[in-house]
Amino acid sequence: MPTEMFEFQVEARQLLQLMIHSVYSNKDVFLRELVSNASDALDKLRLEALRDDSLDADTSDLHIEIELDQGGRTLTVRDNGIGMSYEEVGKLIGTIANSGTAAFLEELKEAQDAAGAEGLIGQFGVGFYSGFMVADEMTLVTRRTGESSGTRWSSRGEGTYTLETVDDAPQGTSVTLHLKPADPDNQLHDYTAVWTIKEIVKRYSDFITWPIRLVPEAGDGEDTPEAETLNSMKALWARSRDEVSDDEYHELYKHVSHDWRDPLETIRLQAEGTFEYQALLFLPAHAPHDLFTRDFRRGLQLYVKRVLIMDDCEALLPPYLRFVKGVVDAQDLSLNVSREILQQDRHIRMIQRRLTKKVLSSVKDMKANDPDKYVTFWREFGAVLKEGLLSDSDNRDALLAVASFASTHAEDEPTTLQQYVERMKDGHDDIYYMTGESRQSIENSPHMEAFAARGIEVLLLTDPVDEVWVDAVGDFKGKRLRSVAKGEIDLDAEGDEPSDEERDKQAGAYAGLLHWMKEELGEEVKDVRLSTRLTVSPACVVSDAHDLTPALENMYRAMGQEIPPTKRILELNPAHPLVQGLNEAYQQREDRAELVETAELLHGLAVLAEGGQPKEPARFVKLVAQRLERTLH
Repeated sequence: MPTEMFEFQVEARQLLQLMIHSVYSNKDVFLRELVSNASDALDKLRLEALRDDSLDADTSDLHIEIELDQGGRTLTVRDNGIGMSYEEVGKLIGTIANSGTAAFLEELKEAQDAAGAEGLIGQFGVGFYSGFMVADEMTLVTRRTGESSGTRWSSRGEGTYTLETVDDAPQGTSVTLHLKPADPDNQLHDYTAVWTIKEIVKRYSDFITWPIRLVPEAGDGEDTPEAETLNSMKALWARSRDEVSDDEYHELYKHVSHDWRDPLETIRLQAEGTFEYQALLFLPAHAPHDLFTRDFRRGLQLYVKRVLIMDDCEALLPPYLRFVKGVVDAQDLSLNVSREILQQDRHIRMIQRRLTKKVLSSVKDMKANDPDKYVTFWREFGAVLKEGLLSDSDNRDALLAVASFASTHAEDEPTTLQQYVERMKDGHDDIYYMTGESRQSIENSPHMEAFAARGIEVLLLTDPVDEVWVDAVGDFKGKRLRSVAKGEIDLDAEGDEPSDEERDKQAGAYAGLLHWMKEELGEEVKDVRLSTRLTVSPACVVSDAHDLTPALENMYRAMGQEIPPTKRILELNPAHPLVQGLNEAYQQREDRAELVETAELLHGLAVLAEGGQPKEPARFVKLVAQRLERTLH
């Protein structure tokens, strides 16, 4: 097949320009990326060979080679791994639409410092292109295992690349960089210097489980020295804690997560006995940009006796811990295990239970001993962790123990349910909460008026999952979780509530108006009643105790489930002049046509106050305009 020339997609060209003109201060990361890609290729070949006995591949000495040519100023990273086909090269190297390039460029603009920018390379899967930070030209030669011919890719990073088929390519992939001249002022080192390469490999890739060999340059003599292995290859999780530095743990985290920022917390676990395994888990410091998308890749790396058999094993942790990264190395699993088998394997279920409890206990310890770190963790991952309150009843108490919530008790400090209970006033047996889009919108809601007036604490829940988990949990240590926007509220504060006699008298005075408004607004409301939760606003709408809230209805509809609209209850504030005036007008007038419009307006105002909109906005606006016009005459 002749050599063909292609153009990069627009976003890839933008990315190449960034790499070539180097927005990164630490250009050493290019070698980390190329070695990491080579390691992945070896992992894939080992796994493929275990699963397919007929695969024509040499797996006797899987390794990574780094070859330097000081005279020609080239650096080559070579592996004898799985390799790529012609089509795969065009898809994976020629275009990077699947690598999140647009998000990468956007994040790069927002990066506040060089360290933040450097971290973006691995996070968005554009590591191969980092070679253009140090090279004027890159050439890739690869042959897919099982295929007879290989592929050569080449580009100077100027908007085009070439592809051609080659017959003599060895198994695996080699990437050759034609290096730029060294420029110490621009942090561009001499990457043909042996000591530079050794230092970079030791710093970033010492934990790689495959040998990384430095191939010596051929000398004038007959004897060529043997290749030198640069990395220890000893799995960090198999070494004792005092043998491993925090920097080494952090580099392993960056390798398995592609985050390239230090983790927030490192968690070690070693299980011995009838079923042995080791685990090294990491809690990230930042939530991935796609954490709540359907395409988010979750799961831990699963090893069996130091052999990586699955890169993203979802069965090892529940979905609500999908942000946790790390490795698990089991001793007694089959090397040829499949995802389907893992779902049913009792050992895997046992590991999942143990890892889940370990992660939650680590978060609990963090909360008790390192509050600043906990605040960061909960800010980034609290919303996803609360999903466990719905799906993991076995660990619900542990989840509630580490959960914290915004509250009216303090502007800046969140509270736990335990702290809420300890502050409860005598005679109040419910934990009150309200859901909404933001703290400000909740605090301004009419539903909060009586609670604010009486100094009763309310939890302010603003995550979408909050609409659901409160109903699933129901109570905490015998104290019922109650929404301030659902059902009837009787606060019974010390002596400032009307007596039963006064309430009966008030109910009698408004009985006619309430019955009439229920009939007139029957298509919109389930009931009309007097409110005990309002002190300032004339009216509010509330859900019945067991009805879905509007936010929950919208959530179900967004998931494609058709939910019939639920009628809500209109509550009136009998102490408000507008409601008192409406009641007087109702009792005095026989022609109540105009009062119907007033009732509609009152209901519309209540809907608007909670962030909704009237059923017919145009009619509502027209009625308001007419009333305003009358005030001017």
